[in-house]
Amino acid sequence: MTDEPVRKDSEIRRLSSSMGCGLKDDKASLASSQIAPFSHQPHRPPSTPASKEVWKKGGRMFSILLAVHLALLACTLVSSGAFEKIAVHDYDVFFLLTVMMLIVIAWIIFYLASTSRCPDAIPCRDSHAGPIWLRGGLILFAIFSLVMDVFKIGYYSSFYSCLSAIKIIYPIVQAIFVVVQTYFLWISAKDCVHVHLNVTRCGLMLTLTTNLAVWMSAVTDESVHKAHSKFRKNVTEELFRWLLKVGMRSSSAEECNCNSQICQIFNNGYFWLYPFNIEYSLFASAMVYVMWKNVGRFIDHHSHHIHRLKFRLFQRTFFVGIVLGLIILVSGLGVLVLYEVQINSSTESSKKSQALSMYYIFNIVCLGLMSLVCIGGSVIYRFDKRDMDRHKNPTRTLDVALLMGSALGQYAISYYSIVAIVASTPRDAVSALNLTYALLMIAQHTFQNIFIIEGLHRQPPKEDHRCDSHQKDLYGLTFANINAVSLRVPDSGSTLASTTASGAEGIHTSDFIRSLTAPKMNWRRKFLREISMFLLLSNIILWIMPAFGARPQFDNDTELNFYGDSMWPAIVDICLPFGIFYRMHAVASLLEVYIMS
Repeated sequence: MTDEPVRKDSEIRRLSSSMGCGLKDDKASLASSQIAPFSHQPHRPPSTPASKEVWKKGGRMFSILLAVHLALLACTLVSSGAFEKIAVHDYDVFFLLTVMMLIVIAWIIFYLASTSRCPDAIPCRDSHAGPIWLRGGLILFAIFSLVMDVFKIGYYSSFYSCLSAIKIIYPIVQAIFVVVQTYFLWISAKDCVHVHLNVTRCGLMLTLTTNLAVWMSAVTDESVHKAHSKFRKNVTEELFRWLLKVGMRSSSAEECNCNSQICQIFNNGYFWLYPFNIEYSLFASAMVYVMWKNVGRFIDHHSHHIHRLKFRLFQRTFFVGIVLGLIILVSGLGVLVLYEVQINSSTESSKKSQALSMYYIFNIVCLGLMSLVCIGGSVIYRFDKRDMDRHKNPTRTLDVALLMGSALGQYAISYYSIVAIVASTPRDAVSALNLTYALLMIAQHTFQNIFIIEGLHRQPPKEDHRCDSHQKDLYGLTFANINAVSLRVPDSGSTLASTTASGAEGIHTSDFIRSLTAPKMNWRRKFLREISMFLLLSNIILWIMPAFGARPQFDNDTELNFYGDSMWPAIVDICLPFGIFYRMHAVASLLEVYIMS
């Protein structure tokens, strides 16, 4: 008998079949290294793993270069199409995006067909990738994106005689793209694919670039629409037409007449739904990136623990975080409505100052509470006895990178505001509130990032089945009473009836004992859950307010007078989308922290 382990026939058949399904690099190298000890061929040089790793990095680098070039091309067209003086029209941008989405749709169909025909195409799945709450949020944003596309189709169909056909084709293709991509991410977000590795990497990077290009186009259209709305309030219709000709881009539909009521509904409706489409593109990009990182990946099941945690929203909680969060959410909605009404309906400076003061006071209170709560949560983590999770996790790495990167947008706006307020000589109450708001925004982002990142790196709680002395005494007393009851079984009656009764009694007894001896959630986990739920609801309202029009950066004259009418709007238009995305990504991360607590 030799000491070498004998391989099973099923493993050999699995390896041979998987090699026949197109395993060109990663898995073929691993299979050959495993079969080598059982053959009589000479030993291969140790450079094989290194060459495999180099080829893996080469495939990734090629897909990254493809994505960079496509992203630069899309960014150039989108930014050039935003101005009338440049000979790039919006339908040129729509044509490029339509072609990219059609290619992605074709690739997704190819991916689903190729992986379904090969049984060993996906030998393992990443349990951390594509959690159910992230895929649920993706479906929610996809539904609103489809409604937006329906509104776009209805709006552009009213001007089919004076518009390019691509303006109507684009929303139709986008709706198909949203449906196909959402289905693809729902069923394939956890895949660690091992067939057609380089083609898969390039296809995923093309999908990611397409989502980012759609995101850039949506952000640009929304910014241009809001800029036009500001102009319409302050200038006459003739002057507005002249500004469109010499300045920023106008939508081709604005040159046509939109006099019907249904046309106005479609026009206002799809612009209100832009924030959902923007978030959908960013969510899809994050999930596609994780899939790209998992291409050709082998997961060690000994170190890659799968934790099946149940989401208990109304169990083991004091409801303090939920109640306070709902109060903040409802109050924020009321502030948003009042702010929009006073800013858009009145041109008086007093009404404008009153609306800005109300907005800043609410945000100061909300940001102050969130900062204190985050500090308290970080202190509680110091007493947490759970170990840090140091295993490789591409999803967690991406979450941390997105939190830190997207926070830079709000950091930039806050620092620009601080410099403008401090350097400006006339200071009033609104300026003081704006300065406090900017400082608290920086502090809240910092403390919340620390709390979320520390929560994401904690291991899930382990169920401790040890019972203390009180529970042991209670268990013994219960068991003794059950035995005493079982001794007093009447002699009469059928055997089947007594057996059924004793079985039912045993089931109820075991459930009762399990409920008595179940481990109790300690105070640290309870407080962490309350903190996570409060921060989650607070981030929702802080996402809703700027996403749906409450943007005091355009209504406050301090920054506009200091930086000028051209520089400050450009800074806000570039940085604010990252700040809006930060809030929604923080909601998803806090939900994960809540479940892991």
